Amino acid sequence: EHAWDMLGCYGNEQIITPHLDRFAGQGIRFNHCISNSPVCTPYRGMLLSGQHPLCHGAMANDIQMLAGNGNYFGEVLRDAGYRTGYVGKWHLYGGNRNRPIPAGPLRYGFDGTFLSNNCHVDSRPVHCYYWNEAGEKVFFEEWEVFGQTRQALDFLDGCSAEDPFALFVSWHPPHDNGRTKDKKVWRYETIPELMGMYDEDQIEYRPNFDSKVHDKRSYHGHMAMISGVDAAFGWLMEKLKEKGLDENTIVVFTADHGDLLGSNGRPWPKGFPEDGSVRVPFLLRWPERLPAARTSDLLLGSLDLMPTLLGMMGLGVPKTCQGQDLAPDILAGRENTVSSVPLFLLPGNWRGVYTHQYTYCTTKIPNEKLKFRAFYDKQSDPLQMHNLYDDPDHRAAQQEMHRLTEEWLGRYDDPFLSMQEIVRVCFANGRNPTTKRGQTGILQGRPLDLIRAKRTGR
Repeated sequence: EHAWDMLGCYGNEQIITPHLDRFAGQGIRFNHCISNSPVCTPYRGMLLSGQHPLCHGAMANDIQMLAGNGNYFGEVLRDAGYRTGYVGKWHLYGGNRNRPIPAGPLRYGFDGTFLSNNCHVDSRPVHCYYWNEAGEKVFFEEWEVFGQTRQALDFLDGCSAEDPFALFVSWHPPHDNGRTKDKKVWRYETIPELMGMYDEDQIEYRPNFDSKVHDKRSYHGHMAMISGVDAAFGWLMEKLKEKGLDENTIVVFTADHGDLLGSNGRPWPKGFPEDGSVRVPFLLRWPERLPAARTSDLLLGSLDLMPTLLGMMGLGVPKTCQGQDLAPDILAGRENTVSSVPLFLLPGNWRGVYTHQYTYCTTKIPNEKLKFRAFYDKQSDPLQMHNLYDDPDHRAAQQEMHRLTEEWLGRYDDPFLSMQEIVRVCFANGRNPTTKRGQTGILQGRPLDLIRAKRTGR
C-alpha cells in the first residue's frame, strides 16, 4: 500500500525517506508505474507470471495462482542458473492465510531460500512470523520488516559476483492493520521508534483528503512504516556495496498498489482508479548500464514488469507473458512508446485505462456509493477531484478512453463479466472458496478457459 507520492524523491517534503531518495538519484525514477489491478493477490500474480488474472487465476485476494501455467518469473530464473531467494509476503497460496507454502510447484520456481508468512497484517514484534523449511511457525522478536531484512542480508552474504542471483524482498508494510472497533478509522500500528520520527500534529494531509474515512492517526502510522522500510532498504544497499555487488546488480523498488488514505472520498485504501490507489513508485538502478539521476515518463504497468526485467537481464521472455518488454525503451531512454495501460479490478467489477492525460473506468454494475464510473482529466485536475463521466463537454475524450478500454479487453479476451458471474463459472457450487474458513481458494483451471467452455458448451 505504498503510493508513488509517499517518497521524498517524488516531491513529498514531509516524509522521511533518505535512503530511497538517494537511491532514486543513482538510477531512474519512473513517474508513471501503474498497478493494473490495484489489490494484492492479482498484482502479485501478474508480477510473477506476466499474465492477466484471467490467465494466472489469482483474480482476487486469497485465490491461488495456478501452477504449471507457462514459465513464471522464478522458473525462468531458476532454469537460467540463478540462485533464487524469496523473503516476506507471498499471498498467492489461496484460502486460509495461516499456513506455510509447501516446497514444489506452488512456489513457482523459487526453489532456493524461501521464507514467507503467506499473508498477515500485524507486523509488530512477537505478533509477526514466518514459516521455516520444516513447516514451523517462527515469531520475529522485532518489527517484521527488520526481521525479514536480516533474512535477506543472510541470503546476500552467500552471494558472489561470479554466480548470478535473484532476491525478492516482499515487505508487507506500509499496510493497514484493519479498522478500529468503531469501523471509522483504518489502523496503521507500528513500533514506537518509528512513530517517534513524526509529530502527528504537524502532519499535512493530501489536498484531496476526506476526513470521513481517515484522520492523522492513519497518516502518522503509514508514514512511520514507510520510514522503517526506507531504513531497511538502506541496509540492503549497504550490503550490496560491502560485497562489491552494487555496480552489476539490477535493483528495483516498487509496490503492489497505493493507499488512498482517505483521498477522493474513497472508503478503502485500494481497489479504485485514482492515482493514490493505482500509481506506485518504480525506482530502477543498474550502474553498469543505466544513467544516474534520470526521471522517466514512460508508461509501464504491472504486466510489463516480468518481461521488462527479464529483457534487461538478457533472458528470454516466455511466450505466455502478456505484458510488454520495455527494456529496449528504458536502455535507449525512449519515453513515448506506450500510450496507455489497462486498469481492471475483477472483484470490483470495473475496467478502464490510464494515459498521461486521462484516467477512465466503467462498470456494468452501477454502484452509487463506490462510483466505479469515473473519468478524470489529470492535466486540468491532477488530484482527480472532478469526475467528468458522462459530462457532455468531454464526451469525445471519454469515448476515446472507452474505445481504448475495449481494445485492452479484446487483447486479453476479457468478456467483462462480473466477479459474481466468474465465480459461478470457475468454482464448484458457484461459490467463492475464499469466503469461508478452511477453504483452499483453488481453481479448477484457467478462468479464461472455463469461461470459454461455459460459453461454447464444451
